[in-house]
Amino acid sequence: MSIGPVQLIVLGFKHPNFHGEIIAELERLRQSDTVRVIDALAVHKDADGEVEVRHLSNLTQEEAIELGSKVGALIGLGLDGEQGLIAGAERGAEAAVDGVAVLDDARAWDVLGDIPNDSGAALLLIEHHWAVPLRDAIARAGGFRLSDGFISPLDLVGIGLMAAEEAKILHDLETAAAANY
Repeated sequence: MSIGPVQLIVLGFKHPNFHGEIIAELERLRQSDTVRVIDALAVHKDADGEVEVRHLSNLTQEEAIELGSKVGALIGLGLDGEQGLIAGAERGAEAAVDGVAVLDDARAWDVLGDIPNDSGAALLLIEHHWAVPLRDAIARAGGFRLSDGFISPLDLVGIGLMAAEEAKILHDLETAAAANY
């Protein structure tokens, strides 16, 4: 089975209120075969920096433990305690033995460290299913990813892709809560 490009998106929340709207939208995207959620976690960090984790889905406990280790292995967090982290680390070590370059300290992303104390985050590990044919065509042509990133709506005004008023509204939506951290 070919898996599309996978992305870890970390969304911050000053006062997390996960009430199902995010999950519903991700399900809608899955129904359209646009993205597949590999894992989704809610992380709350208290004022002292202690972390509490729960799944943002209707998975069974067994499925949550199995899938949670995917994100846990990426960010150093074992949803099933040490066992979840160890299982993910073992899979990564096996891949390294097979000659696959896995995430090393030079490229590590301290996701948990990026979450401010007394706030929360949603960690979404998604597969861009729509991109499989494009990725494969690029690879067949000898191409490869050099970089990627999201572009601010404000930057789109300068190239005429978005009106300034619309860009400001979108920018404010994207950054309003972050300004209050």
